[in-house]
Amino acid sequence: MEQGKVRPAALPSRLQRSVLGRIAALAREEGLAKGARLTEFGLARRLSVSRTPVRAALAHLASRGLLRASAGGGYELTAGADALAAIAPQPEPDGAQRLTLAIARDVRGGTLSGTVSEAALTRRYRVGRAVLATALAGLAASGVIARRPGRGWSVLDPRYDAPTRAESYRFRLAVEPAALLEPGYRLDRAWAERMRDEHRAMLAMPWRDEHAIALFDMNARFHEGLVEGAGNRFFLAAIQQQNRLRRFSNYDWAYGPGRVVQSCTEHLEILDRLDQGEAGLAALLLRRHLERAAALVRPQH
Repeated sequence: MEQGKVRPAALPSRLQRSVLGRIAALAREEGLAKGARLTEFGLARRLSVSRTPVRAALAHLASRGLLRASAGGGYELTAGADALAAIAPQPEPDGAQRLTLAIARDVRGGTLSGTVSEAALTRRYRVGRAVLATALAGLAASGVIARRPGRGWSVLDPRYDAPTRAESYRFRLAVEPAALLEPGYRLDRAWAERMRDEHRAMLAMPWRDEHAIALFDMNARFHEGLVEGAGNRFFLAAIQQQNRLRRFSNYDWAYGPGRVVQSCTEHLEILDRLDQGEAGLAALLLRRHLERAAALVRPQH
């Protein structure tokens, strides 16, 4: 990660990390502000878990200076809900996400093609029906597979090869920086803060390939949100279409954690420039960001 950056102290168990994330989500859902009170018993009841992992999560937040002991017992927030979200671990990938990545890799590698049945997929990937159904629904929405009349699924050609990806980046280079320079461009500051929180959480999290779906979803929201600030529906529709096109390719993340750090850091810098009213510089940074991504596309021979 970035040099000189202090990362949150790791929580010792998966359950405690999960509880920390759920506390952060609950604080955001309820709009908890500085001074709001949290208790071990109340959170354990709300989250339907024992008090032990809640106690560990609260101690972790207190060690980071985000909670302090309350005179009436329990803790009170020293900052708003967004500060909790910034250090909360990302949710662990579930079985459906892992299966989605496995199927995506096999389709791109050419080892899964033609027509397949759900029974064959269940045997091949050793998963249950519920997990398979969730993964298939997501892959169908991304245009990777399609249900056949009757039974079975057809594996489609996503047609997002290297030439298509290069063409997509040239289009985005023409559109996205220009959107930041549209008359009346307006940054949604609440959205920008949420994006900062998500990016900081991603930077603080040890990278795993299973996080590729969460990374893409965050990336897609970032680029759509930037363009949405232009107030031009045609710009936004174009980028939404591009995100649908490139979703499948990004499920198979092949660039390692270094590229994750670089991309997130560049996103944060673009937000900072927009926040300071430097739209021209933000557009230049966005252009360079897209050019770096385009340079990763390997030409086919």
